[in-house]
Amino acid sequence: MTSLRATIGLDIGGTKISGGVIDAKGVILAQSRRDTPAHDPAAIISEAANLTRELSAEHKIDAVGVACAAFIDRSGSTVYFSPNLAWRDEPLRERLEAALQLPVTIENDANAAAWGEFRFGAAVDAADMVMLTVGTGIGGGVVLDGVLLHGAFGVAAELGHMRVVPGGFRCGCGNRGCWEMYASGTALVREAQELVVSGSPLAARLGELCGGDPGALSGPDVTRAAVEGDPAAVELLADLGVWIGEGLASVAAILDPELIVLGGGVSEAGALLIDPAAGAFHRNLTGRGYRPEARFALASLGNDAGMIGAANLAAQVDG
Repeated sequence: MTSLRATIGLDIGGTKISGGVIDAKGVILAQSRRDTPAHDPAAIISEAANLTRELSAEHKIDAVGVACAAFIDRSGSTVYFSPNLAWRDEPLRERLEAALQLPVTIENDANAAAWGEFRFGAAVDAADMVMLTVGTGIGGGVVLDGVLLHGAFGVAAELGHMRVVPGGFRCGCGNRGCWEMYASGTALVREAQELVVSGSPLAARLGELCGGDPGALSGPDVTRAAVEGDPAAVELLADLGVWIGEGLASVAAILDPELIVLGGGVSEAGALLIDPAAGAFHRNLTGRGYRPEARFALASLGNDAGMIGAANLAAQVDG
């Protein structure tokens, strides 16, 4: 075993558990993954513990940080609810600490990703930042004056569930008109599929990519077509960017960040998404032209942001 002291970060999702040994500079020293037994709470903990033991074999581990898509209480001990995992009022920290005999820190996955970008990624020079992860839905994380925002009950920064269209599309959360129903990968695919179904000549390339089956069309297909220069796909991403920018203007009216970081799978479109988002943000910002404006940046840590952020948060608690 090496003498290096480090923390382990785990990112527990609905399909996989990613884990890494992370040093004090946010560098991944070792990495592995396992499938998530999402419907069995005890099995999830067992797999997470086994992955941690595997990663601990060559390193002296001080603590473990866990990122998961869930509502977590302010103390970071209990998972109130997770939409993709069988956790309901789960005392996750207590059970993992009992299994591992190590200090454990639990954090929402978007919060952990925001912290990873704040400490080691695109936001290292910012004190106040908002991170928006644009994937199937929208995740949010907020750092104010160097402190990760949790709120009174631990469930702050659920930005994707701001209501932007009263009576709009039904969201997975049960409400109607949530922001993520209009500014996410789900929205992008919905609009692209409708275009293919319409039979418009504009949808020719999108139709090719899905083999003529609109139901098979995916977000990466739309991004691929846009990167190739397909006008319809470029327009769809621009429309999505407008929804993102308009929503972020409302977020800025409340939080006034200096930096907005865009991450998640859809952000891989780069300038095709971020440019229209920044433009819509400027057009809708309160006091525009008479105030400083937040900068936009693309996330730099990719899918490892949550794992790295969770590990760093655990290291701070342990320290």
